Amino acid sequence: MKKYDNFCKSLENLKECEEIKEPYSPVELMGITGLFSLCFEMSWKLIKELLEYHGYFTQKTGSPRMILKIAFEWGMISNEGVWLEILDTRNLLSHVYDEGKAESSIEKIKTDFIPAFEELKREIDDKWLNG
Repeated sequence: MKKYDNFCKSLENLKECEEIKEPYSPVELMGITGLFSLCFEMSWKLIKELLEYHGYFTQKTGSPRMILKIAFEWGMISNEGVWLEILDTRNLLSHVYDEGKAESSIEKIKTDFIPAFEELKREIDDKWLNG
């Protein structure tokens, strides 16, 4: 499954950012926030495809927010609040470049968002790929 492979690779790349310490250079800020945004894009598109495949979601269109709510409802993600925060952070970082906002988001990416992506991967591996 191509979307799964893309998600796994983007998560692997994002996890490498955990080793980068403050102070961040402008390139590191852009790299970390860019990898985070890519990982989120890959994750919600994978979620959508898996939900459609398993018959939980039949519309061909849907906002990331709607997809996340359905994924929570069906147990694919366990913490809807964190995932909605991931979405809001992605939206904030992708529409306005502000070093201060990027720096403050990196701690959340490392402490809250990467673990949420890892939990999603485990859930998909355990329950959604072979069913």
